[in-house]
Amino acid sequence: MHRIAIIGTGYVGLVGGAGLADLGNRVTCVDQVEEKIRRLRAGEIPFYEPGLSDVVLRNVKEGRLSFTTDLATAIRKNDVIFCAVGTPEGEDGAVDLSQVDAVARDIGRNMDGYRVIVQKSTVPVGTARRVRRIVEENQSEPHEFDVVSNPEFLREGAAVGDFMRPDRVVVGADSERARQILRSIYAPLYLIRTPIVETTPESAELIKYASNAFLATKISFINEIANLCEEVGADVQTVAYAMGLDKRIGPKFLHAGAGYGGSCFPKDTKALTKIAAAAGVECHIVNATVEVNKLQKERMVDKVLAAVGGDVSGKTVALLGLSFKPNTDDMRYAASIVLAEGLKAKGATVRGYDPVAMDNARAIMPFVEFASDAYDAATGAHVVVLVTEWNEFRQLDTDRLSEVMAGRVIVDCRNIYDPGAFESAGFHYVGIGRGKRAKQ
Repeated sequence: MHRIAIIGTGYVGLVGGAGLADLGNRVTCVDQVEEKIRRLRAGEIPFYEPGLSDVVLRNVKEGRLSFTTDLATAIRKNDVIFCAVGTPEGEDGAVDLSQVDAVARDIGRNMDGYRVIVQKSTVPVGTARRVRRIVEENQSEPHEFDVVSNPEFLREGAAVGDFMRPDRVVVGADSERARQILRSIYAPLYLIRTPIVETTPESAELIKYASNAFLATKISFINEIANLCEEVGADVQTVAYAMGLDKRIGPKFLHAGAGYGGSCFPKDTKALTKIAAAAGVECHIVNATVEVNKLQKERMVDKVLAAVGGDVSGKTVALLGLSFKPNTDDMRYAASIVLAEGLKAKGATVRGYDPVAMDNARAIMPFVEFASDAYDAATGAHVVVLVTEWNEFRQLDTDRLSEVMAGRVIVDCRNIYDPGAFESAGFHYVGIGRGKRAKQ
């Protein structure tokens, strides 16, 4: 059993801390926000993530997981320090490392013996070296330590399973001593044959960015193909399915839609282009991925306009789903924001509903009229737009929609509906890349 401190109780820190405790370690989660620590001690999870509450409460009860604001004591009493603070996007798209730097200074000032400092946050290549320098500069007396890059690959909405059954664990370290400690921490994952990739800190740091940029590129690529499908009469779902059967390509992330969002893909693709530019390399494909994603979200506004005859002035639009993806309350870079703002600017009244993201959405889009459920949102609407594919939206009652809506238009931004079912019920259905009657 290792004694571990996790600095930062945001998404990465709390999921990682709870997961490490579940692997048998004694974990202390540290945050400077007293209200957040008070809520965690009371068993309140500050964000929505399926299954996380059960893991947190179980490990607190069994004495393996605790919460504190006392950073100095946590550094002195734990042998392994995980840094999981925020690395937000700066004004120019580069990564803001101010929180990482502050943690490094605090570790240097408070360490009283050998420590392994594990960087869990997504950081640019070279950050491990930067942290080492800052720690050394702030030590009151010299103590040995190692800095390890151990990026996370958690998907929001599936993070607990991703932690306990990961595709791989990446450990970037220069010393065998640090590698042995990380092997021991993740030993339970060896039993389920999880690949452990041991490499340098630089390679580990880049693996995270390269992985996210590649997945984002697949999304932008299939969205461009979807736009082509609409013009030539093809169906992107069939195209994507056949592509995915090729084992060199695979089926994942080939679902056409309204573009990607969330805390990782938008930030990390921009950051990778900055990292590359600083190294004198231009990432043409990643730059194109970012631009295509921006245009795809804007294209959704145009699709709604076209679906109602080109003018939404004085009309009501209902948005079903506001979070950037299902099973999360995360609104960062959500397509719903572009849709709501774009349609509002065109004179529409915008109504919206989401199963868990309503509070976060209210803070971002105060002009939206928020509803109690999907049918409440659709009441009086001239068009319903499916934005986020929550399961509860998959089986909408077309008869009930007909009764409450002012119009009969459905714009399906995630292609979850059968067009024929809506059309036979008297609706005008619009999907993404689902073709149109071939031109004669």
